[in-house]
Amino acid sequence: MTFAPTLPDGITDLPAGKLASVVTYLEMKARPKPRKSAPQPDLTLALHNAPSVAWYRGLYRLVGEDYLWFSRLLWEEADLAAHLKSDAVEVWSVQKQGEDLGLLELEWMANGDCELSFFGLSADLIGGGVGRWLMEHAIARAFSRDINRFFVHTCTLDSPQALGFYTRSGFVPYGRAVEIADDPRISGLIPEGRAPHVPLIKG
Repeated sequence: MTFAPTLPDGITDLPAGKLASVVTYLEMKARPKPRKSAPQPDLTLALHNAPSVAWYRGLYRLVGEDYLWFSRLLWEEADLAAHLKSDAVEVWSVQKQGEDLGLLELEWMANGDCELSFFGLSADLIGGGVGRWLMEHAIARAFSRDINRFFVHTCTLDSPQALGFYTRSGFVPYGRAVEIADDPRISGLIPEGRAPHVPLIKG
């Protein structure tokens, strides 16, 4: 399959208030051999059936604001509530002493694919093998149903470790795109002080 580029070669200037990121799409078509992960005796995984929008957005912000996650914040509340209630969606949290500190969201598609929609940990949980431990659970859940493939995407606004982590977990890159969007800090959707590694250019 060939694609006609919509951006010219070279540097393309962006207006103030805009963000651009390179998106990488990855997939795995068969369950890989399980990787050893460090035990996490202080952590538990909790499945949340039809969680409230307020709870979900709070956890989404906790793990994603420093990477400018904003897509779920733009959804209408009724649409997001319906999504979270769907039998095709699973939302898990990583808990420590009863506090939700990590998010895993999976969605099984009608075409037989499963998407790793969101995967994130609070800063306190990064390191120590928690990510690998959570990913092993994600893979097991995805392939607990008969699927064609398990897929995910990441971008250059995400953690610098994200792409390497996904490939080590068994995902294979298959596509790339450029995403241009409004900086969510301009509108106040995300506080200005978040994601300090991404300069805020107001113009």
